[in-house]
Amino acid sequence: MTKPSFIPGLELSGHFYFEAVRPLLDEVVPGTVHSAARLGSGSEVLGFDTARSADHEWGPRLQLFLHPQDVTRHGATITELLSERLPKTFRGYPTHFAAAGEASIGVMETTDGPVHHRVEVTDLGTWFTKRLGFDPRKDVTLTDWLATPTQLLAEVTGGAVFHDGLGELAPARAALDWYPHDLWLHLLACQWQRISQEEAFVGRCGEVGDELGSAVVAGRLVRDVMRLCLLMDRRYPPYSKWLGSAFTRLPRASALTPVLTSALAATDWHIREQHLARAYETIAVIHNQLGLTEPVDPTTRPYHSRPFQVLHAERFTEVLMARITDPAIVSLPAIGTADQFIDSTDVLSHPELTRAATRVTVSQGTT
Repeated sequence: MTKPSFIPGLELSGHFYFEAVRPLLDEVVPGTVHSAARLGSGSEVLGFDTARSADHEWGPRLQLFLHPQDVTRHGATITELLSERLPKTFRGYPTHFAAAGEASIGVMETTDGPVHHRVEVTDLGTWFTKRLGFDPRKDVTLTDWLATPTQLLAEVTGGAVFHDGLGELAPARAALDWYPHDLWLHLLACQWQRISQEEAFVGRCGEVGDELGSAVVAGRLVRDVMRLCLLMDRRYPPYSKWLGSAFTRLPRASALTPVLTSALAATDWHIREQHLARAYETIAVIHNQLGLTEPVDPTTRPYHSRPFQVLHAERFTEVLMARITDPAIVSLPAIGTADQFIDSTDVLSHPELTRAATRVTVSQGTT
């Protein structure tokens, strides 16, 4: 079979819904109210897919959301109908996904029999709860926000909605579009706090001859700077595979990328520190331009009496925390979301914070 020309996954799934799935629904279960979308896991949901993505769990696929009673009444029928009557290929891509490997990962393959398709028939409450641990059509609690990785929030607010007959999918996604304002301030403050915890370690490791350790710390700081920039631009930072790709889409990435790249490439801690200092000053200026707090001096300076050049990023934490008025958020420890506290120096150094962080994840897991 000739290899088809690459089509971005969201575009492919949209055509698949309108040209292959929807006509069968209208024929067999006419009038059944539904919504259709491509959300959840997969590089195409975040817009990062390439021809390489077609090697697993990529292709003509989507979610078909029904009212819960219609899932009970029609779900199995629709799934079987699509298995029997979907075209074997669509736009050159097989609609059959064969299980491959120990994890039964779906790989597109041609078949002469019924297709094992990737049209998921479910209801919104079941899908959101399975994906996030809660249903955003109800109140999204502070615990929900804190315990949900930003990758998952990006996956359910990204992607594409092809049809929203239920009228509930768009509002549910809008409820997760971004953090409440005071919580956003808190998470920005916590991200600055992460930088403040380790910014002096690049020099301290280097001073004792540990260039490898210094480079590792620098890599962590570069990651934290990138995530901070995404948070400042009100974008959910994706997990490591796509963090750099998401970062390059930011308005100021063209100025910061060479500096961060130079910091990572440096083999001497003095040079590494110089590049990081430039990056710190750049993001400090970005903070001031947001107007969320009074301006903070964006210049770097020595780390107390030690000869290491730092921003003293905790200054930004302090001014952001001072702007928060919600008592529930004011009382939170400065460890942020699951993504932020997972390897925070503050959490690792203070047992009471470790217990607080664990309580958040445990309560999320039992909702």
